Amino acid sequence: MTGNHRNSGFTRRRALAVTGGTVAAGGLAVTGYQSAFADTTETTAEATATTEATATGACMTLMSSVTEGPYYLDGALVRKDITEGKSGVPLTLRLTVVDATDGCTPVKGAAVEIWHCDAWGYYSGYTTANPGGSAPAESEDGSTANDATYLRGYQIANANGVVKFETIFPGWYTPRTCHIHLKVHTGGEKEDGTYEGGKVNYTGQLFFDDMVAEEIFALEPYSRHSGSYTTLDNDMVYDGGGASSGLLTLKPVHKADPSKGYKGSLSLAVDPDAENTGAGSGGGGAGGTPPSGTPTGAPPSDAPSESAGPSASASS
Repeated sequence: MTGNHRNSGFTRRRALAVTGGTVAAGGLAVTGYQSAFADTTETTAEATATTEATATGACMTLMSSVTEGPYYLDGALVRKDITEGKSGVPLTLRLTVVDATDGCTPVKGAAVEIWHCDAWGYYSGYTTANPGGSAPAESEDGSTANDATYLRGYQIANANGVVKFETIFPGWYTPRTCHIHLKVHTGGEKEDGTYEGGKVNYTGQLFFDDMVAEEIFALEPYSRHSGSYTTLDNDMVYDGGGASSGLLTLKPVHKADPSKGYKGSLSLAVDPDAENTGAGSGGGGAGGTPPSGTPTGAPPSDAPSESAGPSASASS
């Protein structure tokens, strides 16, 4: 990495090991990318891509769940834009949920929940947790983001199993590499702006190519966080399996200017009949332990609404 970012020597934890062919997994991820970045009106193209992947056997092996980590909170809002004005390089994220037990057919109505840190390594709900290295206090970012809800949210999969999020490229915190947490839920329903009921079928993490992360972290505001950044090879969770282990396919919005943002995609092959919350494994779980006295449970009543844009978030 450039600047002050160096590899850390933490032992990798092979928690995301996936059996079966990595080549087939990569094939589905590419197919998912091609279909997922079509406009929402191009549902026929998405369906065709999914059908072709199934017909050719390019079906991702069932992905193994991992711990949810120490920074999970209940009650995230159903919304596409989760930034709440947090600054960073834009990231459009499209994920395709498929049923690995039924020929990789789309899982319509699956609720995909994601959460990740901001550009300096801080999570909403845990804004006093030290991200490691040297970073400004979270309160210095100048945004109006609600400290209990930013960079967290749900989306409900369409008929082709596709969800879309608008967010920012995550920063990093010691001892982890750059990543996004996620859960796939089924059987519940949207209620009071969040998702209630059902069960969690899959708990996992999404990862980013080191070369892309390096160029992003050299930009503002990421560059104000200096220290020992953990690369993929040294991460305690990522097991080197590429797409089958959560590595996103990334495409720059503008090749000559990474600050314009990226589009990221991946297909998630899950078992809709399985249940894995990812909670309670290994104490704080992979990713470190949050400070004592941090909030748990649902966000406060003044949390921004589903339709609230980045400038409409409540300050805190």
